[in-house]
Amino acid sequence: MVVNKSTHQKKASLLDLTQEFYQQEAVLKEGGEQAGRERQKRLGRMTVRERLDALLDKGSSFFELGIWAGYKMYPEWGDLPAAGVVAGIGRIANRDCMVVANDATVKAGAFFPQSVKKVLRAQRIAYECRLPVIYLVDSSGVFLPLQSEIFPDEDDFGRIFRNNAVFSAAGIPQFAAIMGNCIAGGGYLPVLCDKLLMTKGSGLYLAGPALVKAAIGQVVDTEELGGAQMHAEISGTVDFYEPDDASCLARLRSLVEMIPQDDKHKIVEPHESISDPHTCYNLVGADNSKAYDVRDIIAGIIDKDSMNEYKALYGRTLVTAYAKINGMSVGIVANQRTNTTTGKGEVEIGGVLYSDSADKAARFIMDCNQLKIPLVFLQDVVGFMVGREAEQSGIIRSGAKLVNAVSNSIVPKITVVIGNSFGAGNYALCGKAYDPNFIVAWPNAKYAVMGAEQASNTLFTIQERAAARDGKEHDQKEGHEMRLKIKDRYEEQMDIRFGAARGWIDAIIPPHQTRETLTFFLQMVKRAPPTTRTFHTGVLQV
Repeated sequence: MVVNKSTHQKKASLLDLTQEFYQQEAVLKEGGEQAGRERQKRLGRMTVRERLDALLDKGSSFFELGIWAGYKMYPEWGDLPAAGVVAGIGRIANRDCMVVANDATVKAGAFFPQSVKKVLRAQRIAYECRLPVIYLVDSSGVFLPLQSEIFPDEDDFGRIFRNNAVFSAAGIPQFAAIMGNCIAGGGYLPVLCDKLLMTKGSGLYLAGPALVKAAIGQVVDTEELGGAQMHAEISGTVDFYEPDDASCLARLRSLVEMIPQDDKHKIVEPHESISDPHTCYNLVGADNSKAYDVRDIIAGIIDKDSMNEYKALYGRTLVTAYAKINGMSVGIVANQRTNTTTGKGEVEIGGVLYSDSADKAARFIMDCNQLKIPLVFLQDVVGFMVGREAEQSGIIRSGAKLVNAVSNSIVPKITVVIGNSFGAGNYALCGKAYDPNFIVAWPNAKYAVMGAEQASNTLFTIQERAAARDGKEHDQKEGHEMRLKIKDRYEEQMDIRFGAARGWIDAIIPPHQTRETLTFFLQMVKRAPPTTRTFHTGVLQV
């Protein structure tokens, strides 16, 4: 799926950009080519989306994770919509569950590197939120041409099975339904689950007939080797033998209904927000160049009359506040995008972290940990302030303090990238490397070490200096072309779809649904058992 760059650049508003993303996600949800869908029908099997429709409660929502996974990452192998795996949180028999389902219309459900990363992320979220996990298996196994990137490392294919065993020991329910192929090492996933269902005509074996013949010279047909009936009657591996997908999914629903519930998982009562969540489209531009007061964004997210801003007159390039979202307490750390002034009358640039704002945020995060209040980060940051005055103010020390507080935080952390997410600002405000329970972004979000303009100018300057050291005259035309090429490459990599393809965020969300999404996430993190850890940061430079 190719995006017309010139068309993309002409988008006039954040609303236009959001609608473009809606349309592209609809294409990704279609899965593989028509031939793949026809093959499923020929074999008497449902497509992955049809299976989800039958499995999930009618009329309930499904929060899909990683829909952009693998986007434009494997051009030599063709499109890989959603990395060939659908993953998300949905309700089954009125119980929240994580569902991981192979899409056999995409490369026969084969696992690419990003398919594995996506499943591992879904497992991590399920573990942290104590969500039952449902695996709908229909996969030809590892994509062999890329086996070296899938097979051996600690965040590769084998980690999935290790997690299955850890989930079991932790008492988190896991159900697997084989409704197609389940070949080679992938066979361990369903067998490590609590309950295993399998449909007639499906196959479960460590090696297929061709490999068995090549390895030991034995000739055996598919059903005798690893068919559903054989596993139900002879090997005893399968718990429930089902005639087709429909009966298998109905059985799954009845089994999930056996999972006990408690009051902690009840849906919260809705409250009124301060302002209409749709006002965000009038505040924020598609190119992140507009200045805005982040309190106006927060007003569309939090409950009316619930905001208590912390140190409102100090460190003003960050807004820190206690608030509630549909009755649930949160601590908010948000970048202020308008320019502000200090108590001494000094101007501070919006979107930039200064020593005072970093100190304030570190102290606020410590207090939220003391009170066991979940943290919500709203990122629109271009980085920490640089220059003589910033260095003399102890910007590195203050930044390290903030990073330390975020790193050691024991309360749930949710990050929403509503604009830029550059450099160490990404780290300090709970980027992916700092273990947010959930991390999502708006369509206008940008991820990079620095902005494209700064990066291209920096590299251009380095080239100029290198030429001068070598006694060569720098070619201005060539340098200009190089700068434009670097800028174009940076802009492509800054696009949030680039990061989403690589799993740096869990989902790209419509801005007006931020309150609704945060409500859902806060309900999910409440499911985790109380932590036995205590909050401490170790040594801080003060």
